[in-house]
Amino acid sequence: MSPLLTSLTTSNSSYKSLYRSLMLGTSLGLIALTFSQTAAAITSTDITYKVDDQPYQGYYAKADQPNAPFILLIHDWDGLTDYERKRADMLAGKGYNVLAADIFGTGIRPTELEDKKRLTTALYDDRSKMRRILAAALNTGQAQGNNVREGVTMGYCFGGTVALELARSGFPQKAFVPFHGGLDLPKGQSYDETSGEILVFHGTADEAVPLEDFTTLGKTLKASKVPHEMITYSGAVHAFTDFNNPDRYDARADERSWQRYLDFLAEEYQ
Repeated sequence: MSPLLTSLTTSNSSYKSLYRSLMLGTSLGLIALTFSQTAAAITSTDITYKVDDQPYQGYYAKADQPNAPFILLIHDWDGLTDYERKRADMLAGKGYNVLAADIFGTGIRPTELEDKKRLTTALYDDRSKMRRILAAALNTGQAQGNNVREGVTMGYCFGGTVALELARSGFPQKAFVPFHGGLDLPKGQSYDETSGEILVFHGTADEAVPLEDFTTLGKTLKASKVPHEMITYSGAVHAFTDFNNPDRYDARADERSWQRYLDFLAEEYQ
């Protein structure tokens, strides 16, 4: 397989992606820890890769069909948990190969609020590292035989914010899809190099990401001529898709956003 991409880099003048070599700056290792067959005939495995000599452990769910489209799934600030694995399995059952990426590192699954804030803030403050981690995840997806440039990147909460970082990098994909993600524009960045559609799912009662950010993003995408679809759900709070959190879960908003997402994917790959 020929080289495809390297870690994303930033500069003071612009935030263009510089993908030139698949393995440069990252070291890839694959560990098939737990293979399992489900009723939908998908195959799943834990999978590891390295960034800056630090190991990361993602989860790969493969559909039982040739040339299945690729989806990169980014976790929220809890780290990669059973929630993301379940979502990956759900998508694989629909015919997609899904890599639920690890953004924090192997074994780093914070449970305390202060740890979650510390880990996410460190990456918000170091966008270059965030992009190197994304590049490593994409490298891993490609090493599994996927066409990552024709894929879709999605994310939940913190993961939605990371998905938009990839969009701004200029890496070409079909779409970038944040579910209740952070929508503000980092200083010095823009969507001028974005290649792909933006699909946003947001709750009108999101106390972490105000509706003003949603409106501003729409204006920003319009100014940069980025095709986009942005949907709000009345009364839905932050993390409204998290079926493991009864205090935040909104079944109506989750079901509607999930169905729209599946329809959107079907439209992209018809």
